[in-house]
Amino acid sequence: MSKIALITGASSGIGRATAISLAKERFNLIVTGRRSHLLTSLANDIENDYGVRVLPLVFDIRDYNDVVDKIGKLDPDWSSIDVLINNAGLAVGLNPLDSGVIDDWERMIDTNVKGLLYVSRIISETMKKRGSGHIINVGSIAGKSVYPNGNVYCATKHAVDALSKSMMMDLHIHNVKVSQICPGAVETEFSQVRFKGDNEKASNVYKGFEPLTAEDIAEVIRYMVMAPSHVNISDVVVMPLAQASPSIIHKK
Repeated sequence: MSKIALITGASSGIGRATAISLAKERFNLIVTGRRSHLLTSLANDIENDYGVRVLPLVFDIRDYNDVVDKIGKLDPDWSSIDVLINNAGLAVGLNPLDSGVIDDWERMIDTNVKGLLYVSRIISETMKKRGSGHIINVGSIAGKSVYPNGNVYCATKHAVDALSKSMMMDLHIHNVKVSQICPGAVETEFSQVRFKGDNEKASNVYKGFEPLTAEDIAEVIRYMVMAPSHVNISDVVVMPLAQASPSIIHKK
C-alpha cells in the first residue's frame, strides 16, 4: 500500500520539487498552496508521469478555519498521512526594525510560524494515534544565525528551529519522527517574494555564485524520508559552496 505525503507550499520551488521527488518513491501526495492553476498542473503532471494519486488542496495556511476545513476533514482514503513536509514559508521585505512594515511582519509570522503550527497540530494528532509518522519542517540558515535587516524573518525561522526540537521531544515517544532542514541560498521565488515582484533586485541576489536549487533540497528531504525506520535525521543545514553564513557569500 502506497504511503501518503502532504506537502504545504507545493505550487513552486522546494515544495514542487519535493512532490516530484517523493512521487518517484511511489508516495501518493496531498499538495497544498494558494495558486490553484499551479497545483492542478503539478497534480496532472505527477499523475501522468509517475502513476500515483495526487490531491491538490487550495487554501491559505494562515487561516486556521481553512486549515481545519481542508486538512481536518479529509476523506478516509487520504486521512492517514505518513509524512508531512511543512514547506510553506516566505520572507517579505528587507528593512531595519525601525522602518519595518507591519503587514510584512504579520505575513511572515502568520505563515512561517502559525501556519506551520496549525497544520502540525492536526496531523500530529493522527500520527500519534496511529503510532507512526514523520514531520519535516523546512527551516532556514536564518534560523541558525541572523543577518542585517533580517530581523522578523530570522525570528520566525528561529521559532521553527525551536519548534522542531520541542516537537521531537513531544512526539518521539509515539514513534513519530520530527526533522528539520535548513537551506542556505536557494534560487526559487524566495527573493521575488521578498522584494515584492522586483525581478531585478531578486536576480541580483544570486549573481556571482552558484546557489542551491530546489531539487538539491528535495533530494535531501527524500533521503530523510527514506532513511531506515530507526534513523531520524533530525537537523540538516545545506549550504551552497560559496556561502559561509546568511550574510557571507563569496561572489566572483
